[in-house]
Amino acid sequence: MVNHQLQVGLIQQQNTADSIDNRQRLTQKITQLAHQGCQLIVLQELHETLYFCQTEQVDLFDLAEPIPGPASNHYSQLAKQLGIVLVTSLFEKRSAGLYHNTAVIFDTDGHMAGTYRKMHIPDDPAYYEKFYFTPGDLGFQPIETSLGKLGVLVCWDQWYPEAARLMTLAGAEILIYPTAIGFESSDTPDEQERQREAWMTVQRGHAIANGLPLIAVNRVGLEPDPSGQTKGINFWGSSFVCGPQGEVLAKAPTDSEAEMMVQIDMYRSEQVRRWWPFLRDRRIDAYDEILKRFRK
Repeated sequence: MVNHQLQVGLIQQQNTADSIDNRQRLTQKITQLAHQGCQLIVLQELHETLYFCQTEQVDLFDLAEPIPGPASNHYSQLAKQLGIVLVTSLFEKRSAGLYHNTAVIFDTDGHMAGTYRKMHIPDDPAYYEKFYFTPGDLGFQPIETSLGKLGVLVCWDQWYPEAARLMTLAGAEILIYPTAIGFESSDTPDEQERQREAWMTVQRGHAIANGLPLIAVNRVGLEPDPSGQTKGINFWGSSFVCGPQGEVLAKAPTDSEAEMMVQIDMYRSEQVRRWWPFLRDRRIDAYDEILKRFRK
């Protein structure tokens, strides 16, 4: 990590069906954060469109773009113009019938520093991602940038400690999760709060277990179900940044858009890992069973 004090920007946005408007608003917010001094800016999952996975419709594959393509070219030019590292999340068309949920990271000179294809793909009511996305095939490899090695994962990946650990073992210096997650309207308020708290807690646990800061950027607002079968998804926002002991450095509201600028002390990871040497004490001679689906 080049600079111990890293200025990070997060953009939590409510999207509409107008992808041009979504991109224009993001571009304005990215520009504002960069002018305020942000060096690294992180966007939410699938930020160009509505969260289209609420239904299974073959025509929605038309939303996907190749990489490089129009969206990635736009964000590449923006990163270069502003001199920032930018983490984006795009619906990638790799080939006819082959699509991915892909994070694309641009460095300060605008070049594509790397990509990460979402590895864990959910298939739940209103989250029919297996219909659209082929599981990633790039593994858990941090992206090398001028600001350091970024361990970029995507949404459903955030529930899996193995993903965070493998990024860490490959040298990631920060964990980053573009996200799209929210409440199902039929759940009680208590259940909704349990789910949101679990989401934050598991990610804070990844930060603690690996001694790394963590950034999670979520969508916000209600997106109706086009089929009318459900009442849509109310994305719960709550984008946050935590340090290597899970300490919450900043958190966005649950019900409104937000742009946040957060300072992360990257050297703190070194100190925390000296106090809590989890990597030193791992029993790598005794973990073979973890490669099985289930042991019973």
